[in-house]
Amino acid sequence: MDNTKDIFLKLFGKQIKQLRVEKKLSLRELSIRCNIDYSDISKIEKGKRNIQLSTLLELAKGLEVHPKELLNIKYK
Repeated sequence: MDNTKDIFLKLFGKQIKQLRVEKKLSLRELSIRCNIDYSDISKIEKGKRNIQLSTLLELAKGLEVHPKELLNIKYK
């Protein structure tokens, strides 16, 4: 993966984690809410997993936010 993608995935992961922490959810609680394995959510938060749009939608549902909120990141 090139550097630009790495940076974007890490920033996206930080956004997911920030929203999860604001909602006072553990990885396991979010996992149950969106039917994604907690280890996969951990990898997403660390920027180590590239996801599909359907996963983006599930994360948004689990965090009770609009999907665009997950992409509301400051990127250069």
